[in-house]
Amino acid sequence: MPLVEIRDLTVDFGDAATPFHAVEHVDLAIGAGEIVGLVGESGSGKSVTALALMGLVDFPGRVFAERMAFAGRDLLRMRAGERRALAGGSIAMIFQDPHASLDPCYTVGYQLDEAIGLHGDARERAGKSARRERALALLREVEIPDPAARLRAWPHQLSGGMAQRVMIAIALAGRPQLLIADEPTTALDVTVQAQVLALLSRLRDERSMALLLITHDLAIVAETADRVVVMYAGQVMETGTVPALFDAPRHPYTRALIDALPGDAVTGTRLPTIPGVVPGARDRPPGCLLAPRCAFAVAACGAERPALRPIDRDASVRCHFPLTTPCASPRR
Repeated sequence: MPLVEIRDLTVDFGDAATPFHAVEHVDLAIGAGEIVGLVGESGSGKSVTALALMGLVDFPGRVFAERMAFAGRDLLRMRAGERRALAGGSIAMIFQDPHASLDPCYTVGYQLDEAIGLHGDARERAGKSARRERALALLREVEIPDPAARLRAWPHQLSGGMAQRVMIAIALAGRPQLLIADEPTTALDVTVQAQVLALLSRLRDERSMALLLITHDLAIVAETADRVVVMYAGQVMETGTVPALFDAPRHPYTRALIDALPGDAVTGTRLPTIPGVVPGARDRPPGCLLAPRCAFAVAACGAERPALRPIDRDASVRCHFPLTTPCASPRR
């Protein structure tokens, strides 16, 4: 049984008669200790999927699913208090801008103490000295130097990388089985990005903790993840293991994302791009949502919406005409 099991998840916004599907019929499974990369352009529904799992989609959003379970527990039938205790405890989340997540009015120590008091064990909840001891241990675990001094620091006194490490420490306070990292390196420079990713990978190994890594950077996924889920306009377009998906992507969107990686660009030429934009609430095509931007589209693509079909035990694709070779030529 997977640690996380989501079947047929849809998240709607707007009028109930003509809803906008921010997430549409998404299936997602994450095994214990697995790193899954959830990738796609901005507006693909990645963060909304994670927020639905956390129970953080507020009105006017509406969440529907055939099944949404964590460690065998049905999240859809869970009482509100149990769901709140799970979020920040067994399921934790960190965001892309740590300075926006940390409260500027309280010290690092206060915010760590609060998280440990809410989600720590009985000894930590009962005693302030036990919470301080745990806070120091967490800061050491995320490789923050001089943790005693950092407990007295205010968020504005921390660098971006240091603030993100504090956020990771707060997320670890509840000993999570699943850590959701939503664009955790976007606000950081390249060197610090590598350090934070290495830290997350090490924590996964040491804690046997699953990691859902949300990003638009496929290079990060290639270096870090075990499996990839590619989303576009609220739908899952392709899934697969990292080696198989990067060596031979089956969906044209995945191929376009990989082709757009700047490291593969030829010196002196323009960087490859995907023309157009992700469709919004009122400009979604009747057929494949990617058809207006797809270099491989034919007439049938614009007439009928494809279903997500399994390719093998570890992969699936949503395309009428999946690519059959790593270097297929456009049909138009």
